[in-house]
Amino acid sequence: MTPDQLADIEAVKRLKYRYLRGLDQKLWDEIEDCFTLDATASYGGGAYEFEGREAILAFLRDSMGSEGFLSSHRCGHPEIDLTGPSSARGVWALDDTVIHTEFQVVIRGAAFYEDEYAKGDDGVWRIRHTGYRRSYETMEPLRDDLKVTASWWATDGRSTLLD
Repeated sequence: MTPDQLADIEAVKRLKYRYLRGLDQKLWDEIEDCFTLDATASYGGGAYEFEGREAILAFLRDSMGSEGFLSSHRCGHPEIDLTGPSSARGVWALDDTVIHTEFQVVIRGAAFYEDEYAKGDDGVWRIRHTGYRRSYETMEPLRDDLKVTASWWATDGRSTLLD
């Protein structure tokens, strides 16, 4: 493998990490640049499918935009294959947790993302397709004695236990 190919693989990894951070911090403008204009997405094993960057972003904003939707998406074990000078495929192991304070639930799960990437004329890698299928998912009520003591939005990320 050449140094340029290794640099491309690293750029794809950084792209995926930026996408996940953008989801958890609701950085929709940053996420927008993660996708090609004609990107597609298939979330939840095909339960939610979208064509085009705008449709994907609308879904993410609508489903995850509430400040009461607290999420943590962690991907690891990347298997990135360059399929051409400006194309790649990747498989990622996902572990995620969602605390939805408005619905008083905690959702935890694991999945495998299967992505396709394209390197644009500007030399920047973007997601051409993303999708995952769950290995498992659990949902439980948010216990009355479980309190959210820090939130990026409600407390500016500072724990109220420190007050």
